[in-house]
Amino acid sequence: MGEPVTVPLWLLLAIAAFAAWSLVDRLLIPSVRWLLRRRLNRLIDTVNRRLDVEIKPFQLTKRQVLIDRLVYDPPVIEAANEHARANNLPRDVAMAEVRRYAREIVPSFNAYLYFRIGYALGRALANLLYRVRLGFADAETAAGVPPGTTVVFVMNHRSNMDYVLVAFLAAERTALSYAVGEWARIWPLQQLIRAMGAYFVRRNSNNPVYRRVLERYVHMATEAGVAQAMYPEGGLSRDGRLREPKLGLYDYMLKSFDPAGAHDIVFVPVALNYDRVLEDRTLLRSLDREAPRRSALYAAHTAARFWLGQLWLMLTGRWFRFGYACVNFGRLVSAREWLAKNGGDLRGLDKERRFEVIGRLAHDVMAEVAGLVPVLPVSLIATVLLDAGEPIDEFDLKLRAGRLMAEFEGRGAKLYVPRGDRDYAIHVGLRMLTLRRLVEERAGLFAAVPDERPLLAYYAHSVAHLRGR
Repeated sequence: MGEPVTVPLWLLLAIAAFAAWSLVDRLLIPSVRWLLRRRLNRLIDTVNRRLDVEIKPFQLTKRQVLIDRLVYDPPVIEAANEHARANNLPRDVAMAEVRRYAREIVPSFNAYLYFRIGYALGRALANLLYRVRLGFADAETAAGVPPGTTVVFVMNHRSNMDYVLVAFLAAERTALSYAVGEWARIWPLQQLIRAMGAYFVRRNSNNPVYRRVLERYVHMATEAGVAQAMYPEGGLSRDGRLREPKLGLYDYMLKSFDPAGAHDIVFVPVALNYDRVLEDRTLLRSLDREAPRRSALYAAHTAARFWLGQLWLMLTGRWFRFGYACVNFGRLVSAREWLAKNGGDLRGLDKERRFEVIGRLAHDVMAEVAGLVPVLPVSLIATVLLDAGEPIDEFDLKLRAGRLMAEFEGRGAKLYVPRGDRDYAIHVGLRMLTLRRLVEERAGLFAAVPDERPLLAYYAHSVAHLRGR
């Protein structure tokens, strides 16, 4: 009875490994989860006390639960059944397609990542590259919105930096859920974007099942009061001008909206502008259909060479930030109030009539965005030099710039004048264009470099609409 029992070494090692795993699985992992969940709940409580629009329970719901809600939503099931009948597919195959789309769309919001890591990284990156400024905020918008209101930020789209810039500027007020294009569906970027609360959109997809899944997700998020941000232009401006708004996301938000209900949807016009858009040459090149297509390797090599060049300028003390990046926030546009004056209840309208009404609302909101676009030093000087059409001296340049500023102000445009000093604004804009070799100085005369006129026009186009051009 008291004799020792011998076991093979391999069996002893297996038993020890199993015991260690049981210890970790049953004791350590639950304890760590409890501690992390406690810290996360404290963070959410702290953040919600200072936010104008608090984090909604919908955003804190487990991702798998949201996916299941979306997959088994009655309109989604109906769309899957129609798809199966129309294409002679088994229903299970159609539902598997629905589940794939739901997993692609539904985010996995992480409040700690958003407010502790994402906010810090976004602020650091934006301030490293630009002199970031909040130029104008409407008093009503700054005062906040009533409880139970879904806030939707509607923005022009100049650069992929827009996501970073607006998210960190708005982080003191709310956590934004973005609609992000397919460009970001690469590892590990897509996991990070999902954790920040964004959802992916196939902008050019005409698949009816996909469109219904996306529609129902946007409807659920809007109905739950999740603060959202969207770019109705549908993509980056390629020539610098504002583009016509697309109506898809507007329709998803409003087609089931009850104007007489307790829940309102408020659109906040937001306008951005930059002294330098990182993608400017690429965007202009995309307009040239005859330009040879560049490979991904070439693009990566060009990007690496650019950033290494910037790093060298930093190390040698010759680097300047990419000028000013400015954001303006306009007046609130209430869907309930707008529909009461212009369209009434959209739920009883057919698609054609509904899109007609939504189109007028989208254009009204976009007109607000257009009027808010900041006039920055580079766009100002680019406009002056293109208008001149010939070399001009510094005195003439300042005279023309002063007249242009007065013209903008007369039309109600929002000028951002650094330090409140107009001479300094002109100097900064001219220096930026000269350093980029878009403008040359010869014998005291300044002129646009002939080959770079399209790029100067790109920056002038950003404010051309403010002159009625």
